[in-house]
Amino acid sequence: MFVLKKNPFFSFLKLYILLGFITRIILLFHPITQASFQSLDLLKVFVVGAINDLAIAVLLGSFLGLYLLTLSNTKFSKPWGIVGFASLSLLFLYIASGKSILSEYGGVLPEIALVFVGIKTLLFGIMLQFPQYRTIIRKAMYSLTLFLMTALMVQNAVSEFFFWNEFGLRYNFIAVDYLVYTNEVIGNIMESYPAVPLFTAIGIVAITITYFVVKQTQDMVINLPSLSTKIKALVLYSVLFTLSIFSLPHLAKLENGDNIFANELQANGLYKFYRAFQNSSLDYNTFYPTLPEAKVQSILQAQGITPFSIQTINASSPELRKNIVLITIESYSAEFMKHYGNTQNITPFLDTLSDQSMFFTNLYAVGNRTVRGLEAVTLCLPPSPGESVVKRKDNKQKFSTGSILQSKGYAVNYLYGGDAYFDNMEDFFGGNGYAIVDKKKMKPEEITFSNVWGVCDEDMAQKAIRVMNEESQKGNPFFNHWMTVSNHRPFTYPEHKINIDANSKSREGGVKYTDYALRQFFKAAQKQPWFANTVFVIVADHCASSSGKTELPLHKYRIPALIYAPGFIKPQKITTLMSQIDVMPTLFGLLHLKYKSKFIGKDIFSPNYQERAFIATYQDLGYIKDNKLTLLSPKNRIRQYDLKLNPTPGLTQVFQEFYDEIPRKKIDEKLVHETIAFYQYAAQLLRDKKYQRIP
Repeated sequence: MFVLKKNPFFSFLKLYILLGFITRIILLFHPITQASFQSLDLLKVFVVGAINDLAIAVLLGSFLGLYLLTLSNTKFSKPWGIVGFASLSLLFLYIASGKSILSEYGGVLPEIALVFVGIKTLLFGIMLQFPQYRTIIRKAMYSLTLFLMTALMVQNAVSEFFFWNEFGLRYNFIAVDYLVYTNEVIGNIMESYPAVPLFTAIGIVAITITYFVVKQTQDMVINLPSLSTKIKALVLYSVLFTLSIFSLPHLAKLENGDNIFANELQANGLYKFYRAFQNSSLDYNTFYPTLPEAKVQSILQAQGITPFSIQTINASSPELRKNIVLITIESYSAEFMKHYGNTQNITPFLDTLSDQSMFFTNLYAVGNRTVRGLEAVTLCLPPSPGESVVKRKDNKQKFSTGSILQSKGYAVNYLYGGDAYFDNMEDFFGGNGYAIVDKKKMKPEEITFSNVWGVCDEDMAQKAIRVMNEESQKGNPFFNHWMTVSNHRPFTYPEHKINIDANSKSREGGVKYTDYALRQFFKAAQKQPWFANTVFVIVADHCASSSGKTELPLHKYRIPALIYAPGFIKPQKITTLMSQIDVMPTLFGLLHLKYKSKFIGKDIFSPNYQERAFIATYQDLGYIKDNKLTLLSPKNRIRQYDLKLNPTPGLTQVFQEFYDEIPRKKIDEKLVHETIAFYQYAAQLLRDKKYQRIP
């Protein structure tokens, strides 16, 4: 009876491994996989990958095996049948009472449990009273169970494809993050992709596979195994389960090659998801290289930073109490602009505006998520490993750009076209003194178009004008931080606004529509009485994509930034290497603000500024200086690369953005120590709650 061919457990293993092989083939030839693979790379991708898949398949398949081992006729005999039915009935009533432990968790969990236990109770009662239907019911439930597992398996493969399509990676911290915001993410999928045909195809594939597997293995359900056979199966499942549990961490250590895509492809997506979930919070001192505190302080002092002290920023000229409008643009890469070589004419307004502004041409985003960009321009400190400060529980009453301006009498607002609950923005900005203006605060007549991410940028632009008019009438200066949303998948926007079809759902359309919306905003702003006394800062939150041949491909972090204030800011191109964390301190310097500061970000025009930039993922921490990239990773790993320009023909030097990252044979220890000092200090400030608002 216990033969491999007819055991569903082994059928599941074969299916999972086959699907994993097909998925790797597809991802290997995906256009985003920008790498050449050596024979050893391919061997690891498919051999180590298959072993990874086998281990995960054993873990998942064991639940199917255990389910089959519970099938028995004995449990329906007296008195066990009556006891079982009564127990299930009482459990059903307990959940239905609304006072069960499940109700404490809220959401739909109690309802799901109620339906599951209800069906289980009903079927148990039928099988107890009508023995002749037991085989039919068992076969139906077995088929349904197998279908659900197969459908989820196929769905996961499809999800991995789309995740790779977006990020060039297996599941990582972003995938974990998305689980919290299922409404936005599911809505994004529904609006971005042909969801009905896609899910229909997944269903058809799952039904087909289920039919053949059930046909081959149904004998185990019809003729139930003997007790001795079940014990043998249980022992085998337990041994395989244990081996899989212990082997997966060791297999993960083999993801250590120089080819990043090969490392990702050999991994198993579900296990990568689990690892990302476990490592959402990374203590710097535990996972990264450190230096003695005295050494850190010495290095930072040489950079013009006095650690753990409040610096006084003075100015020789009187303060300029101008209004400030900070616009962070969603997913806006430098490569979209004509200045950086784009020929699609998708940013005509910003191309023009940049020539009328102080245009920072050599600026890098600190991360690859919106919350990282918001953290950078608000807190002005380098990123720390794990979750962004925006998403952490300890995210309130921080020293911020908003706190400085509030102390000077500014009205401080955060404007967002979606629901600011998303990405914890409402909690972060509200907890740091910002008034929140989001979709919830908009009247129905103020909304002309919206998708799952929120109202279109034009609608939010008009709302921003109304908010600024109200603030201006109160007589105090205002600081409004507006985060755009339209340049985000599914890239839908109102029709007949730009010359790219609104139904195309293309990145180019999203970029050009946001550019159009910004044009409309500035047209309206120029007519307002407060315009002449306002400084506008425009910067991207991050690039459109962060995947590449290396952990931190520089061109995937290069973003445009500009400061626009006619009659005040002289149009010029600033080629200084800098980060997002330097944008607001630089603006404050231009306004001659006097303030107490904890910022690590610097005014790039100050005499003690040394050119450098910070770029990072949630675990790889990068530092650019002197044409070198130093990279810190978990497990105290340090790498360093020479940056060799790979010039784009026809572009001037200031707009070149492509560099080959050549591993250095001899590490520049001075730069390594600087990198460690900055990141160790930033993490310590947050960990020890030393970055709180100055009373």
